[in-house]
Amino acid sequence: IFGHDDLAHLTPRVNITETPEKFVVSLRVPGFAKDELKISAEKDTLTVKGEKSTSASTENERFLRREFQAGSFSRSFQLPETVRVEGITAEHVNGVLSLSIPKSEPARPEAREISIA
Repeated sequence: IFGHDDLAHLTPRVNITETPEKFVVSLRVPGFAKDELKISAEKDTLTVKGEKSTSASTENERFLRREFQAGSFSRSFQLPETVRVEGITAEHVNGVLSLSIPKSEPARPEAREISIA
């Protein structure tokens, strides 16, 4: 009666930006609560997972159209060697999950004076 739409998959869209101090990965996750999202970093891989369940209808109602999707997603990103995994932070504001990934200090060779024998 109200038609049928093939809605997009749950995979969130992502923006990745870089500053001299850090990388920022921003995922658009509207409708996901903070407790429905899981973030993990293992070796050189950062993974963001989300799982959304459907709400049950009551005895006296039936859906004429149901577009709120239940399902899950998983996005993984390879981390460069120049990041501090232990310093990663996350923030969830207005349907956007932002991950701040600090860069590590580049290894600097130790300067020293070498005597001539």
